[in-house]
Order: sequence, then structure tokens, then C-alpha cells
Amino acid sequence: MIGLDTNILVRFLVQDDPKQADMANSLISRCSTRQPGFIGREALVEMVWVLERAYGQSAAAIAATLFGFLESEELVLENAEDVAVAAEAYGSGVADFADHMILAATQRSGCTTLYTFDRKAARANGATLLVK
Repeated sequence: MIGLDTNILVRFLVQDDPKQADMANSLISRCSTRQPGFIGREALVEMVWVLERAYGQSAAAIAATLFGFLESEELVLENAEDVAVAAEAYGSGVADFADHMILAATQRSGCTTLYTFDRKAARANGATLLVK
């Protein structure tokens, strides 16, 4: 298994730097079920942030990308179950992907709620805004 960093994923997805895109395409095309590419939680969260902020992609488009990664037999996503739950919720636009990943991890760990000061994150099912 090989690890794939955020910048490799972004170059593969947006193809905005021809030289780096070619290298990313070549690397990812070599991934297989026997030698998959591994994508860690942090790389996914960072990738979503970059696609939103730097490239203006919509939550729905990014969620579709995440589901494509999940469906790929050549890629292994860390905590894939959390990613699936977070991608589904993120696509609805209620909160940021990172918030949904945090929420999925707390729910998987048996937490009854996720307390937050983030008003947007608190709108997500299972989160509670901490107020005085």
C-alpha cells in the first residue's frame, strides 16, 4: 500500500498543473487492489478544504468525489465508514466536512453528542451548541 498526500489528490482531481497532474495520474493509475493507495482522514479533510476554498467546488460536487473514492477498489480510505457518513451529511450543506468527520468519529466512539461553539456545526444532527 502507498500513501497519497493531499497535493497528489488535488492535482489528480483538478489537473491544473500539467506536469504535476501527469505525475499524480501516473501514480494513481498504478494503484490496484493488490497495491492500493491509502488516503488518511487528514488528507481528505484538507483536500475538501482546498477544493472548496481554492477551487470553488460545491459541497455536492465534492461529496460525489468522496463517494467515488469510497467506491474505488484501488483506494483505501482511513475510517471509510466515517467518510461515507460525513460525505452524505456534508453534501446537504448543513456543516463543513471536517465537522461531519469529527461528528462521525464521536458517534462511532459512543458519544451521545458533540458539544461545539461552532454555530454551523451545531446544526448537524448529533451536535449541540454550547451556550451559557
